[in-house]
Amino acid sequence: MPDWLQLMLTSFWPLLRAGLVFTVPLAILSFGLGLAVGLLTAVVRLFAPKPLAAVAGFYVWIIRGTPLLVQLFVIFYGLPSAGILIDAFPAALIGFTLNVGAYSSEVIRAALTSISRGQWEAAYSIGMTTRQALGRTILPQATRVAVPPLGNTFISLVKDTSLAAAITVPELFQQAQRIVAVTYEPLILYIEAALIYLIFSSILTALQGRLEVRFGRHGGFMERAR
Repeated sequence: MPDWLQLMLTSFWPLLRAGLVFTVPLAILSFGLGLAVGLLTAVVRLFAPKPLAAVAGFYVWIIRGTPLLVQLFVIFYGLPSAGILIDAFPAALIGFTLNVGAYSSEVIRAALTSISRGQWEAAYSIGMTTRQALGRTILPQATRVAVPPLGNTFISLVKDTSLAAAITVPELFQQAQRIVAVTYEPLILYIEAALIYLIFSSILTALQGRLEVRFGRHGGFMERAR
């Protein structure tokens, strides 16, 4: 067996384990929390008083206008100078959550505004409040619009978690760096890490496709019913 193949077989499980133990949980937690932040931000920007909407807009502007790596460095390396110490994994979780929240808020806001005014009026005509109309009528329809771009956001997030290696989170890419430091085989190890990311992304892409088909089917039923 060639030495390069033996190295790949030997290192595959340590890399995959780092991906399953750190990369995947970090991505799932960040995305779930980021969606909550994004929904709240989108609703505030659309329906809250102007001062609150301005604060939400400022948050989105800052996060979207600065690199994710810089944001992670500010949280992990910068905040300690202000007396705020955060461990590596929570720092990465905060950074990715804020980043996902800003980008997903724009997706959700666009999805909400894509729903016709007639849907609001129909909800009001049967006695719903604004909150009820939003939760029972508008959000379910907006979800169908938002699923494809949010799915793409999650797939991108899984790959972006490799940036957590820069703040010492022992995820997949940092594990590859550690093995490279011992074996001095960067080409083989980094290609193998890329292949594992590719596997994760391919699985998520397939799941996203099934989810879009499901929402599209339900949406088609709703349109025929109307």
